[in-house]
Amino acid sequence: MNILFVCDAIDPSQGGGTAERTFQMARALHRAGAHCMLFATDVGLGERRRTELQGIETLLVPSLSRRFFLPRVAPWRVAALVRRADVVQITGHWSWLGALAGTLAMLQGKPYVYCPAGSLRIFGRSARIKQLYNRLVGRRLVRRAACCITTTEQEREQFHVYGVPDDRIVLVPNGVDDELADAPQPRRARERYGLGDEPLLLFLGRLSPIKGPDLLLDAFAALRNRHPRARLLLAGPDSGQGAELRQQVERLGLEASVGFTGHLEAREKFDLLAAADLLAIPSRHEVMSLVVLEAGLVGTPALLTDQCGFDDVERVGAGRVVAANADALARGLEDLLDAAPSLPQRGERLRQLVLERYTWKSLTRQCLELFAQLTGKPIP
Repeated sequence: MNILFVCDAIDPSQGGGTAERTFQMARALHRAGAHCMLFATDVGLGERRRTELQGIETLLVPSLSRRFFLPRVAPWRVAALVRRADVVQITGHWSWLGALAGTLAMLQGKPYVYCPAGSLRIFGRSARIKQLYNRLVGRRLVRRAACCITTTEQEREQFHVYGVPDDRIVLVPNGVDDELADAPQPRRARERYGLGDEPLLLFLGRLSPIKGPDLLLDAFAALRNRHPRARLLLAGPDSGQGAELRQQVERLGLEASVGFTGHLEAREKFDLLAAADLLAIPSRHEVMSLVVLEAGLVGTPALLTDQCGFDDVERVGAGRVVAANADALARGLEDLLDAAPSLPQRGERLRQLVLERYTWKSLTRQCLELFAQLTGKPIP
């Protein structure tokens, strides 16, 4: 079975969770015996990810813009990849790479699977450009897909708005690889950032309004009197909000308690996740936070908003799910820090949840069965 994966960027430093989901799925299906190909830009591509892609056939092209991922590639090269594929998997909406690959798949009569990964709603900046994209190609791409993948039941409603019926929507949640390349070393992370045994709260994600780090800063400021030793690290690349957040830290008088790390490579990320007492995901909009699954791998509990599509965290007692505003986040943080001795137990519950339901070992069979159904090809 030949599967062509398409996403804007394959390195998480630029592509975030969409890049990581695409990479993890492609690697898992490659290990299961499928022939996997990848079409993406090379924006932000590091040596580690380039090495991890060995065994997967790639067409990695320059981009004319770092913001909009405009691929500099002759269409015939993409058409040749599509022609060889039995099925095309497109991840992410608002993508000119996805538009090109999807259009070529339609012209060639090849089935394609569409996974917007929570991006169908028009949210944040560039609203007019997104409206134009939908009019030109976006809505047609969604409606003509052989199958649409939702990562949570909550996301299903977004497909309905685009006119996709339930019988063409399949739930395939985010997953993680439970075999980490390096054993996390939490002490190494604490030493790197000058931390002792202070309670550590960690935000891990892009510094962007949609991810809500400004809400978390306001919530953290409200905790200072009750938990003066607590520290907060904001870890992730700057997606336009970094300067504003640093000004907010100064305005709130949090310079001694809040730090910024920038983008983290995999080893640094898991070291820091293991070092943290609590992961905080204050997103205004997100569909099933991938970083919560990664926190679960190392047994770190999580506080997240009800916009993250992962309410199972509270259901199993692995953390808290609260409204996406500073007051609710502050109350949730206070409740969890007040009961700090119970945090390791909550982290263990999250670990068990992730290992039982959200690893690519368990999700690979579902993906292969879906692709076999669409193509008529046997499962490898």
